[in-house]
Amino acid sequence: MSEKAIFYHAGCPVCVDAERKLADSLDPSKYEVEHVHLGVAKSRIAEAEKAGVKSVPALVIAGQPYHINFGADLAALK
Repeated sequence: MSEKAIFYHAGCPVCVDAERKLADSLDPSKYEVEHVHLGVAKSRIAEAEKAGVKSVPALVIAGQPYHINFGADLAALK
């Protein structure tokens, strides 16, 4: 059974690079990765904040946020 992971991003160059290098490299037999573009899916910003995401790109696995570099603060996406 795979574990759910959510990759929150804003489509910026930092986010795209993190998506290619990290989120897309997770073992699909272990992780089901959902990609959420918060610039497009603004209705999910509150969900990301509740999960502890402060900036994007960020990967949330088992309810734990992992911030990757710094592309954009969530406040800038609102």
